[in-house]
Amino acid sequence: MSQKLKAGILGGTGMVGQRFISLLENHPWFEVTTIAASPRSAGKRYEDAVGDRWKMDTPMPDAVKDLVVMNVNEVEAVASKVDFVFSAVDMSKEEIKAIEEAYAKTETPVVSNNSAHRWTEDVPMVVPEINAEHMKVIEFQKKRLGTERGFVAVKPNCSIQSYAPVLTAWMEFEPYEVVATTYQAISGAGKTFKDWPEMVGNVIPYIGGEEEKSEKEPLRIWGEIKDGVIVPATSPVITCQCIRVPVLNGHTAAVFVKFRKKPTKEQLIEKLKSFSGLPQELGLPSAPKHFIQYLEEDNRPQVTEDVDYEHGMGVSVGRLREDTVYDWKFIGLSHNTVRGAAGGAILCAELLKAQGYITAK
Repeated sequence: MSQKLKAGILGGTGMVGQRFISLLENHPWFEVTTIAASPRSAGKRYEDAVGDRWKMDTPMPDAVKDLVVMNVNEVEAVASKVDFVFSAVDMSKEEIKAIEEAYAKTETPVVSNNSAHRWTEDVPMVVPEINAEHMKVIEFQKKRLGTERGFVAVKPNCSIQSYAPVLTAWMEFEPYEVVATTYQAISGAGKTFKDWPEMVGNVIPYIGGEEEKSEKEPLRIWGEIKDGVIVPATSPVITCQCIRVPVLNGHTAAVFVKFRKKPTKEQLIEKLKSFSGLPQELGLPSAPKHFIQYLEEDNRPQVTEDVDYEHGMGVSVGRLREDTVYDWKFIGLSHNTVRGAAGGAILCAELLKAQGYITAK
């Protein structure tokens, strides 16, 4: 590509916004040209607006330090400077819905990390390896919005990335009942241990809204487009508990599964190792070469060993074994702010570009 597409980051000063900026440094297709945030940050150099709140373990890219932060509420002004935007704004759900649609109506595609539009019937919620075909619903959304190129697309919750791809790989064996417990890192709350010292040595058995998302969002991903909307699947039934644990990055899931067809362990592992999707076929820049790895050691996957598998874009699975109540159980691990947040959204944007939905204005 001779000229990179101009990307804006809405909510660029927060943790997920920072992760977008970090991951987009030297991206072959996209360049961050505009950062928008709350009115209190607007008008400041990005480096000054963030101050001592840079939470990434890599330095702030030089290319963004001198960008003057724009007011995210000045939609027309921000939209005029970009080809599309990533959304990581910190607002109420209704405010997020309104502002993301406002950007879309300026003919600016919005690729969102937020949950506000995940259940809007004509908004695709996509894990690119699983349901890339859901992007087709964008044509119906554009009719509703009255746009030619503007739309909203979202990625799902970080908590499901460690088990929904695994269950997808096993769909031919017809999983019908799933119990999952997720052990979720503090960066999922936008925190570090410096911000949240009370999490050191602590476990909190509640994360607001996570259990419903963890149970329902996989069904929407496995759904199908009917009459211009996405209709969720009805199976497998998933019940979930979500627990905050003293880990910086990486969501771990302990999962139990019942199958209608009875696979062998060898069959299940082979399906994981061979599972891939359109991002791998297209060679998208952020796509992991091998989406899911299976680890034979009894003490894997571990956050310290495996969270950065495939630069944080892959899923690690281990401890697959027969269960006395369910058929099989396993442990899954994914990086919650890379695959589960900004990285997953960037992969969605790459897919949308490859499919012709995101183009230069």
